[in-house]
Amino acid sequence: MRKLSSLPFLHASILSLAFAALFAPNAFAACQSPAAFGSWLQSFKKEAVAQGISPNVVSEALDGLTYDPSVIAKDRGQGVFAQSFLQFSGRMVSGNRLSMGSALLKKNAATFARIQQQYGVPGPVLVGFWGLETDFGKVMGNMDTLRSLATLAFDCRRPDEFREQLLDALRVIQRGDLTPSEMRGPWAGEVGQFQFVPSVYFKYAVDFDGDGTRNLISNTPDALASAANYLDGLGWKPGQPWIEEVRVPANMPWDQADVTIKKPRAFWAQHGVTYTSGKPIPADNVPTGLHLPMGRNGPAFLTYPNFDVYLEWNKSLVYSTTAAYYASRLAGAPALSPGNAETLSLPELKELQQLLAKRGFDVGKIDGVIGASSRDAIRAMQIKFGLPADGYPNAELLDRLRGG
Repeated sequence: MRKLSSLPFLHASILSLAFAALFAPNAFAACQSPAAFGSWLQSFKKEAVAQGISPNVVSEALDGLTYDPSVIAKDRGQGVFAQSFLQFSGRMVSGNRLSMGSALLKKNAATFARIQQQYGVPGPVLVGFWGLETDFGKVMGNMDTLRSLATLAFDCRRPDEFREQLLDALRVIQRGDLTPSEMRGPWAGEVGQFQFVPSVYFKYAVDFDGDGTRNLISNTPDALASAANYLDGLGWKPGQPWIEEVRVPANMPWDQADVTIKKPRAFWAQHGVTYTSGKPIPADNVPTGLHLPMGRNGPAFLTYPNFDVYLEWNKSLVYSTTAAYYASRLAGAPALSPGNAETLSLPELKELQQLLAKRGFDVGKIDGVIGASSRDAIRAMQIKFGLPADGYPNAELLDRLRGG
Protein backbone atom coordinates (compact mmCIF):
# COMPACT_ATOMS: atom_id res chain seq x y z
CA MET A 1 0.00 0.00 0.00
CA ARG A 2 1.55 3.27 -1.07
CA LYS A 3 1.37 6.54 0.72
CA LEU A 4 -1.60 8.42 -0.61
CA SER A 5 -1.34 12.14 -0.28
CA SER A 6 0.37 15.10 1.32
CA LEU A 7 3.45 15.24 3.50
CA PRO A 8 3.31 18.00 6.10
CA PHE A 9 7.03 18.64 6.03
CA LEU A 10 7.50 18.34 2.28
CA HIS A 11 4.15 19.93 1.40
CA ALA A 12 1.32 18.50 -0.66
CA SER A 13 3.00 19.12 -4.00
CA ILE A 14 5.39 16.15 -3.77
CA LEU A 15 2.81 13.44 -3.63
CA SER A 16 0.55 15.12 -6.13
CA LEU A 17 2.83 13.32 -8.59
CA ALA A 18 1.35 10.04 -7.42
CA PHE A 19 -2.14 11.28 -8.27
CA ALA A 20 -1.48 13.15 -11.49
CA ALA A 21 -2.24 10.23 -13.77
CA LEU A 22 -5.20 8.94 -11.80
CA PHE A 23 -7.80 11.66 -12.09
CA ALA A 24 -9.52 12.90 -15.20
CA PRO A 25 -10.19 16.64 -15.68
CA ASN A 26 -13.87 16.14 -14.83
CA ALA A 27 -13.09 14.06 -11.73
CA PHE A 28 -14.77 16.61 -9.47
CA ALA A 29 -18.13 16.47 -11.26
CA ALA A 30 -21.38 15.77 -9.44
CA CYS A 31 -20.10 16.39 -5.91
CA GLN A 32 -22.76 16.38 -3.22
CA SER A 33 -23.52 19.52 -1.26
CA PRO A 34 -21.70 19.66 2.09
CA ALA A 35 -25.17 19.80 3.62
CA ALA A 36 -25.49 16.09 2.84
CA PHE A 37 -22.44 15.18 4.94
CA GLY A 38 -24.48 14.38 8.06
CA SER A 39 -26.67 11.83 6.31
CA TRP A 40 -23.63 10.36 4.57
CA LEU A 41 -21.88 9.98 7.93
CA GLN A 42 -24.83 8.14 9.43
CA SER A 43 -24.77 5.73 6.50
CA PHE A 44 -21.03 5.25 6.87
CA LYS A 45 -21.41 4.46 10.57
CA LYS A 46 -23.77 1.62 9.70
CA GLU A 47 -21.31 0.38 7.09
CA ALA A 48 -18.48 0.47 9.64
CA VAL A 49 -20.45 -1.62 12.12
CA ALA A 50 -21.32 -4.07 9.34
CA GLN A 51 -17.58 -4.30 8.61
CA GLY A 52 -16.91 -5.45 12.17
CA ILE A 53 -16.11 -2.17 13.89
CA SER A 54 -17.52 -1.96 17.41
CA PRO A 55 -20.53 0.39 17.70
CA ASN A 56 -18.80 1.98 20.70
CA VAL A 57 -15.67 2.70 18.65
CA VAL A 58 -17.76 4.08 15.79
CA SER A 59 -19.64 6.34 18.17
CA GLU A 60 -16.54 7.53 20.01
CA ALA A 61 -14.68 8.27 16.82
CA LEU A 62 -17.37 9.71 14.57
CA ASP A 63 -20.14 11.24 16.68
CA GLY A 64 -20.30 14.98 16.10
CA LEU A 65 -17.84 14.91 13.20
CA THR A 66 -18.34 17.76 10.73
CA TYR A 67 -17.35 18.41 7.15
CA ASP A 68 -14.07 20.31 6.80
CA PRO A 69 -14.01 22.60 3.74
CA SER A 70 -10.35 23.45 4.35
CA VAL A 71 -9.41 19.84 3.57
CA ILE A 72 -11.12 20.04 0.18
CA ALA A 73 -9.43 23.37 -0.53
CA LYS A 74 -6.04 21.83 0.22
CA ASP A 75 -6.83 18.78 -1.89
CA ARG A 76 -7.89 20.89 -4.86
CA GLY A 77 -4.99 23.28 -4.39
CA GLN A 78 -2.17 20.75 -4.71
CA GLY A 79 0.51 22.19 -6.92
CA VAL A 80 3.00 20.52 -9.21
CA PHE A 81 6.33 19.58 -7.68
CA ALA A 82 8.83 20.60 -10.33
CA GLN A 83 12.09 21.04 -8.44
CA SER A 84 15.07 19.26 -9.93
CA PHE A 85 16.93 16.60 -8.00
CA LEU A 86 19.82 18.95 -7.24
CA GLN A 87 17.47 21.69 -6.06
CA PHE A 88 15.48 19.39 -3.84
CA SER A 89 18.34 17.31 -2.46
CA GLY A 90 20.40 20.44 -1.87
CA ARG A 91 17.63 21.77 0.34
CA MET A 92 16.64 18.56 2.08
CA VAL A 93 20.00 16.84 2.60
CA SER A 94 21.38 19.76 4.55
CA GLY A 95 24.33 19.78 6.90
CA ASN A 96 21.98 20.11 9.85
CA ARG A 97 19.85 17.15 8.77
CA LEU A 98 22.97 15.06 8.19
CA SER A 99 24.36 15.85 11.63
CA MET A 100 21.00 15.24 13.31
CA GLY A 101 20.56 11.98 11.45
CA SER A 102 24.01 10.79 12.45
CA ALA A 103 23.35 11.71 16.08
CA LEU A 104 20.07 9.80 16.09
CA LEU A 105 21.75 6.74 14.58
CA LYS A 106 24.20 6.75 17.49
CA LYS A 107 21.57 7.51 20.13
CA ASN A 108 19.32 4.68 18.97
CA ALA A 109 22.08 2.29 17.91
CA ALA A 110 20.74 -0.65 19.90
CA THR A 111 17.23 -0.18 18.51
CA PHE A 112 18.52 0.05 14.93
CA ALA A 113 20.60 -3.09 15.42
CA ARG A 114 17.55 -5.04 16.62
CA ILE A 115 15.47 -3.71 13.76
CA GLN A 116 18.05 -4.64 11.14
CA GLN A 117 18.38 -8.11 12.60
CA GLN A 118 14.61 -8.63 12.47
CA TYR A 119 13.67 -6.85 9.23
CA GLY A 120 16.94 -6.50 7.32
CA VAL A 121 16.63 -2.72 6.87
CA PRO A 122 19.70 -0.62 7.82
CA GLY A 123 19.40 2.33 10.18
CA PRO A 124 20.52 4.96 7.62
CA VAL A 125 17.66 3.99 5.31
CA LEU A 126 15.12 4.45 8.11
CA VAL A 127 16.65 7.72 9.29
CA GLY A 128 16.59 9.03 5.72
CA PHE A 129 12.83 8.55 5.47
CA TRP A 130 12.36 9.75 9.05
CA GLY A 131 14.13 13.02 8.35
CA LEU A 132 12.37 13.73 5.06
CA GLU A 133 8.88 12.71 6.19
CA THR A 134 8.60 14.57 9.50
CA ASP A 135 11.99 16.05 10.37
CA PHE A 136 12.51 13.18 12.83
CA GLY A 137 9.03 13.39 14.29
CA LYS A 138 8.97 17.14 14.83
CA VAL A 139 6.50 18.02 12.06
CA MET A 140 3.65 15.50 11.93
CA GLY A 141 0.67 17.80 11.33
CA ASN A 142 -2.09 18.75 13.72
CA MET A 143 -5.38 18.34 11.88
CA ASP A 144 -8.11 15.97 13.05
CA THR A 145 -7.33 12.82 11.06
CA LEU A 146 -10.80 11.30 11.32
CA ARG A 147 -12.46 14.53 10.23
CA SER A 148 -10.06 14.83 7.26
CA LEU A 149 -10.62 11.24 6.17
CA ALA A 150 -14.39 11.50 6.52
CA THR A 151 -14.44 14.70 4.47
CA LEU A 152 -12.37 13.08 1.72
CA ALA A 153 -14.44 9.89 1.81
CA PHE A 154 -17.60 11.99 1.38
CA ASP A 155 -16.03 14.02 -1.44
CA CYS A 156 -16.50 12.92 -5.05
CA ARG A 157 -12.86 12.89 -6.09
CA ARG A 158 -11.82 9.48 -4.73
CA PRO A 159 -14.38 8.37 -2.14
CA ASP A 160 -13.70 4.63 -2.31
CA GLU A 161 -10.04 5.14 -1.54
CA PHE A 162 -10.67 7.28 1.51
CA ARG A 163 -13.61 5.21 2.74
CA GLU A 164 -11.17 2.32 3.11
CA GLN A 165 -8.70 4.59 4.88
CA LEU A 166 -11.38 5.74 7.30
CA LEU A 167 -12.40 2.15 8.03
CA ASP A 168 -8.79 1.22 8.72
CA ALA A 169 -8.39 4.26 10.97
CA LEU A 170 -11.30 2.90 13.01
CA ARG A 171 -9.62 -0.52 13.09
CA VAL A 172 -6.44 1.08 14.43
CA ILE A 173 -8.52 2.65 17.21
CA GLN A 174 -10.39 -0.59 17.89
CA ARG A 175 -7.10 -2.47 18.19
CA GLY A 176 -6.10 -0.07 20.94
CA ASP A 177 -3.15 1.56 19.20
CA LEU A 178 -4.43 5.13 19.31
CA THR A 179 -7.41 7.04 20.65
CA PRO A 180 -9.48 9.23 18.30
CA SER A 181 -8.02 12.37 19.88
CA GLU A 182 -4.48 11.13 19.29
CA MET A 183 -5.09 10.69 15.56
CA ARG A 184 -3.84 14.01 14.25
CA GLY A 185 -1.74 14.76 11.20
CA PRO A 186 -1.74 16.52 7.82
CA TRP A 187 -4.87 17.22 5.82
CA ALA A 188 -4.91 13.95 3.86
CA GLY A 189 -5.03 11.63 6.84
CA GLU A 190 -1.47 10.35 7.30
CA VAL A 191 -0.40 9.59 10.84
CA GLY A 192 2.82 9.32 12.79
CA GLN A 193 6.54 9.86 12.48
CA PHE A 194 6.65 8.17 9.05
CA GLN A 195 3.32 9.52 7.81
CA PHE A 196 1.53 6.22 7.27
CA VAL A 197 -1.93 6.27 5.80
CA PRO A 198 -4.29 4.25 8.05
CA SER A 199 -4.26 1.17 5.83
CA VAL A 200 -0.46 0.99 6.04
CA TYR A 201 -0.63 1.71 9.76
CA PHE A 202 -3.11 -1.10 10.35
CA LYS A 203 -1.19 -3.64 8.26
CA TYR A 204 2.42 -2.84 9.14
CA ALA A 205 2.53 -1.16 12.57
CA VAL A 206 4.36 -3.24 15.17
CA ASP A 207 4.67 -3.06 18.94
CA PHE A 208 8.46 -3.11 19.03
CA ASP A 209 8.94 -2.16 22.67
CA GLY A 210 6.34 -4.62 23.97
CA ASP A 211 4.11 -2.13 25.77
CA GLY A 212 0.95 -3.58 24.24
CA THR A 213 0.23 -0.83 21.70
CA ARG A 214 1.48 0.19 18.28
CA ASN A 215 1.95 3.91 18.73
CA LEU A 216 3.69 5.44 15.74
CA ILE A 217 3.19 9.01 16.95
CA SER A 218 4.98 9.20 20.30
CA ASN A 219 6.77 5.83 20.46
CA THR A 220 9.96 6.07 18.42
CA PRO A 221 10.94 2.36 18.57
CA ASP A 222 7.48 1.39 17.33
CA ALA A 223 7.67 3.99 14.55
CA LEU A 224 11.14 2.94 13.37
CA ALA A 225 10.37 -0.79 13.44
CA SER A 226 7.06 -0.26 11.68
CA ALA A 227 8.80 1.64 8.88
CA ALA A 228 11.23 -1.27 8.55
CA ASN A 229 8.35 -3.74 8.53
CA TYR A 230 6.70 -1.74 5.75
CA LEU A 231 9.89 -1.63 3.68
CA ASP A 232 10.30 -5.36 4.22
CA GLY A 233 6.75 -5.85 3.00
CA LEU A 234 7.53 -3.79 -0.10
CA GLY A 235 10.37 -6.15 -0.95
CA TRP A 236 13.51 -4.82 0.73
CA LYS A 237 16.47 -7.17 0.18
CA PRO A 238 18.69 -7.39 3.30
CA GLY A 239 22.41 -6.90 2.88
CA GLN A 240 22.11 -5.34 -0.56
CA PRO A 241 22.81 -1.74 -1.63
CA TRP A 242 20.16 0.71 -2.78
CA ILE A 243 22.07 3.42 -4.63
CA GLU A 244 25.74 4.19 -5.39
CA GLU A 245 27.19 7.25 -7.04
CA VAL A 246 29.34 6.46 -10.08
CA ARG A 247 31.26 8.23 -12.82
CA VAL A 248 30.23 7.86 -16.44
CA PRO A 249 32.40 8.30 -19.56
CA ALA A 250 31.81 10.93 -22.21
CA ASN A 251 30.34 8.43 -24.65
CA MET A 252 28.24 5.38 -23.93
CA PRO A 253 24.81 3.91 -24.80
CA TRP A 254 22.83 6.66 -23.10
CA ASP A 255 19.54 5.18 -24.27
CA GLN A 256 20.05 2.39 -21.71
CA ALA A 257 20.35 4.81 -18.80
CA ASP A 258 17.06 4.78 -16.88
CA VAL A 259 15.86 3.38 -13.55
CA THR A 260 13.32 1.27 -15.45
CA ILE A 261 16.04 -0.46 -17.52
CA LYS A 262 17.93 -3.18 -15.66
CA LYS A 263 21.35 -4.36 -16.78
CA PRO A 264 24.02 -6.54 -15.17
CA ARG A 265 26.73 -4.46 -13.52
CA ALA A 266 29.07 -6.02 -16.07
CA PHE A 267 27.27 -4.07 -18.82
CA TRP A 268 28.12 -0.74 -17.21
CA ALA A 269 31.65 -1.88 -16.38
CA GLN A 270 32.23 -2.75 -20.03
CA HIS A 271 31.17 0.75 -21.03
CA GLY A 272 33.56 2.49 -18.66
CA VAL A 273 31.34 3.28 -15.66
CA THR A 274 33.42 3.40 -12.47
CA TYR A 275 33.00 4.27 -8.82
CA THR A 276 33.65 7.92 -7.97
CA SER A 277 37.12 6.96 -6.74
CA GLY A 278 37.97 5.62 -10.17
CA LYS A 279 37.83 2.03 -8.97
CA PRO A 280 36.13 -0.29 -11.48
CA ILE A 281 32.69 -1.55 -10.60
CA PRO A 282 32.37 -5.34 -10.40
CA ALA A 283 31.78 -7.01 -13.75
CA ASP A 284 29.10 -9.32 -12.38
CA ASN A 285 25.44 -10.12 -13.02
CA VAL A 286 23.92 -8.02 -10.22
CA PRO A 287 20.92 -6.21 -11.80
CA THR A 288 21.28 -2.43 -11.82
CA GLY A 289 19.92 0.65 -13.48
CA LEU A 290 21.98 3.68 -14.44
CA HIS A 291 20.12 6.67 -13.06
CA LEU A 292 20.97 10.13 -14.39
CA PRO A 293 18.57 12.42 -12.49
CA MET A 294 20.01 15.53 -14.18
CA GLY A 295 21.05 13.92 -17.46
CA ARG A 296 24.46 12.77 -18.62
CA ASN A 297 26.15 15.97 -17.40
CA GLY A 298 24.85 15.71 -13.84
CA PRO A 299 25.21 13.20 -10.99
CA ALA A 300 25.11 9.52 -11.92
CA PHE A 301 23.98 6.59 -9.77
CA LEU A 302 23.73 2.86 -10.03
CA THR A 303 20.37 1.82 -8.63
CA TYR A 304 19.68 -1.63 -7.23
CA PRO A 305 16.46 -3.59 -6.62
CA ASN A 306 16.19 -1.90 -3.22
CA PHE A 307 15.83 1.45 -5.00
CA ASP A 308 12.62 0.11 -6.52
CA VAL A 309 11.36 -0.17 -2.92
CA TYR A 310 12.00 3.56 -2.52
CA LEU A 311 9.76 4.13 -5.54
CA GLU A 312 7.07 1.97 -3.94
CA TRP A 313 7.21 4.19 -0.86
CA ASN A 314 6.92 7.32 -3.00
CA LYS A 315 6.62 7.33 -6.78
CA SER A 316 8.25 10.75 -7.13
CA LEU A 317 11.66 10.04 -8.66
CA VAL A 318 13.08 13.27 -7.21
CA TYR A 319 11.88 12.39 -3.70
CA SER A 320 13.03 8.76 -3.89
CA THR A 321 16.46 9.66 -5.27
CA THR A 322 16.87 12.27 -2.53
CA ALA A 323 15.83 9.82 0.20
CA ALA A 324 18.20 7.16 -1.15
CA TYR A 325 21.07 9.64 -1.50
CA TYR A 326 20.44 10.94 2.03
CA ALA A 327 20.60 7.38 3.38
CA SER A 328 23.84 6.77 1.50
CA ARG A 329 25.38 9.87 3.08
CA LEU A 330 24.31 8.69 6.54
CA ALA A 331 25.93 5.34 5.72
CA GLY A 332 29.24 7.05 4.97
CA ALA A 333 29.18 8.00 1.29
CA PRO A 334 30.75 11.35 0.34
CA ALA A 335 28.81 14.32 -0.98
CA LEU A 336 27.80 13.91 -4.61
CA SER A 337 29.43 15.62 -7.54
CA PRO A 338 26.82 17.97 -9.04
CA GLY A 339 28.39 17.99 -12.47
CA ASN A 340 27.36 20.62 -14.97
CA ALA A 341 23.69 19.89 -15.62
CA GLU A 342 21.33 22.38 -17.21
CA THR A 343 17.78 22.88 -16.00
CA LEU A 344 14.82 24.01 -18.06
CA SER A 345 12.22 26.27 -16.49
CA LEU A 346 8.73 24.95 -15.72
CA PRO A 347 7.21 26.79 -18.73
CA GLU A 348 9.92 25.31 -20.95
CA LEU A 349 9.27 21.81 -19.63
CA LYS A 350 5.55 22.20 -20.32
CA GLU A 351 6.31 23.46 -23.84
CA LEU A 352 8.55 20.46 -24.43
CA GLN A 353 5.77 18.10 -23.33
CA GLN A 354 3.30 19.90 -25.57
CA LEU A 355 5.64 19.54 -28.56
CA LEU A 356 6.14 15.85 -27.79
CA ALA A 357 2.38 15.36 -27.53
CA LYS A 358 1.91 17.04 -30.92
CA ARG A 359 4.23 14.41 -32.36
CA GLY A 360 1.97 11.67 -31.05
CA PHE A 361 3.70 10.79 -27.78
CA ASP A 362 1.64 10.05 -24.68
CA VAL A 363 3.36 12.13 -22.01
CA GLY A 364 0.42 12.21 -19.61
CA LYS A 365 -0.62 15.52 -18.13
CA ILE A 366 1.14 18.60 -19.52
CA ASP A 367 2.46 19.77 -16.17
CA GLY A 368 6.22 20.05 -16.49
CA VAL A 369 6.79 16.89 -14.46
CA ILE A 370 9.09 14.60 -16.43
CA GLY A 371 7.90 11.11 -15.58
CA ALA A 372 8.65 7.79 -17.22
CA SER A 373 6.45 8.40 -20.28
CA SER A 374 8.01 11.82 -20.89
CA ARG A 375 11.51 10.36 -20.51
CA ASP A 376 10.69 7.67 -23.06
CA ALA A 377 9.40 10.28 -25.50
CA ILE A 378 12.45 12.50 -24.96
CA ARG A 379 14.75 9.55 -25.55
CA ALA A 380 12.96 8.64 -28.77
CA MET A 381 13.31 12.17 -30.13
CA GLN A 382 16.93 12.42 -29.03
CA ILE A 383 17.64 9.27 -31.05
CA LYS A 384 15.78 10.71 -34.04
CA PHE A 385 17.76 13.96 -33.88
CA GLY A 386 21.08 12.18 -33.33
CA LEU A 387 21.51 13.59 -29.82
CA PRO A 388 22.82 11.69 -26.77
CA ALA A 389 19.69 9.78 -25.72
CA ASP A 390 19.84 10.15 -21.94
CA GLY A 391 16.10 10.89 -21.62
CA TYR A 392 16.80 14.27 -20.00
CA PRO A 393 15.17 17.48 -21.26
CA ASN A 394 17.57 20.18 -22.39
CA ALA A 395 17.60 23.35 -24.45
CA GLU A 396 19.06 21.68 -27.55
CA LEU A 397 16.22 19.17 -27.74
CA LEU A 398 13.64 21.89 -27.12
CA ASP A 399 15.10 23.99 -29.96
CA ARG A 400 15.01 20.99 -32.31
CA LEU A 401 11.38 20.29 -31.43
CA ARG A 402 10.46 23.94 -31.96
CA GLY A 403 11.99 23.78 -35.39
CA GLY A 404 9.76 20.88 -36.35
